[in-house]
Amino acid sequence: MSLVELIAQADDRALAAGGLACLDRCVPLLGGDDEVLRPLWTSLADPAVGETWGECLEQARAKLPGLFEEPGEDQAVRLARTMLATAPTVPAGTEVREWADACSVASLRIHRLLEVMVPAGGAADDDVDSRREGRTEGMSPLVAAELRRQIAVLELLAGTGNGTGPAVGGLRQVLAVSTEGRRVLRAVVSRRARGRS
Repeated sequence: MSLVELIAQADDRALAAGGLACLDRCVPLLGGDDEVLRPLWTSLADPAVGETWGECLEQARAKLPGLFEEPGEDQAVRLARTMLATAPTVPAGTEVREWADACSVASLRIHRLLEVMVPAGGAADDDVDSRREGRTEGMSPLVAAELRRQIAVLELLAGTGNGTGPAVGGLRQVLAVSTEGRRVLRAVVSRRARGRS
């Protein structure tokens, strides 16, 4: 099943987790530490999905750099900042579906931009939409790995959004997938910074 199909079938909890996982993996671009989004993950684990989400979101925004573009900021950082800025205050309904979909696209674009070292203001030439629809031949390694992580997140949470134990267990596995991806991206960002200095 393609990523687009998985997103279309996902419930609110899976969509919120999918969007949050994309943002979590891209936190190194915003200068955030590994724990900055942990309260949001905890919020999703509650049986009443996302009851404290809005408050946790505001705390995360306060700990990360400003939500507005800064002079000279490159496209990858802008995309990561937009994911955080557009997160819905309630992880439900149309808003969370649109946000999760936008985060999926943004995260794939970020990985493409970082892989090809596109200069500030440049654009990645990879067709992210076709990748999400299942046309994966010739994908670059970093983008392919990110696509696999996004699919894994939604598959882990498929059918578990009813507030029972499996959902919480699924979220733990999702967090592990996201943590691995964040480490990879942090290493890429670090190499990129060394290359610029």
